[in-house]
Amino acid sequence: MSDAPSGNDEADEGVDALLEEKRVAEIEEFDSLYGIVADGFVGAAGGLVGTAAATVGLLIAESVGAFPRESFGQLALMIGLDGLASPVALGYATFVLGGMLPWPLLFASLKEYLPGGRDPFKGVVFGTMLWTGFVLAFYDGFTGITLVAYVVLTLMAHWAYGFSLGAVFEYLSTRPDSLV
Repeated sequence: MSDAPSGNDEADEGVDALLEEKRVAEIEEFDSLYGIVADGFVGAAGGLVGTAAATVGLLIAESVGAFPRESFGQLALMIGLDGLASPVALGYATFVLGGMLPWPLLFASLKEYLPGGRDPFKGVVFGTMLWTGFVLAFYDGFTGITLVAYVVLTLMAHWAYGFSLGAVFEYLSTRPDSLV
């Protein structure tokens, strides 16, 4: 009896065909302009949430004297935005845009190669990588306990950025109706 056809071969082939059609449709949707733009908004949203979390960390560092807000003004001066408005505000706006546009794009490109398993933990690794440049670029001659506070608090701010960025990526990519 085991050699007799079960009658389910046609049903199995039908299910396989439907699954293949769905996979092809998902690939086409992913490659569409709409899917690409939607992915960009996911990255920008994750970057905004992450930058907000990092800002809280930097405000804590500022409150203990381990990060001067004026460092953002130096950023504006370095890129030639002096004279347009408050250098601190322009520098902070540049910081926010950087956190929303290029860094999420880089994270999306690298996350499959980062250690950590889930996206939020990969984001912590990514935040640590970003911190290595930040800690040198925004160093303001700190010494002693202030230097330790600067290093630790800015690292924690970047961990918050990366974790939040990764959490948004993970949340939006695991929703059943997500385009990511």
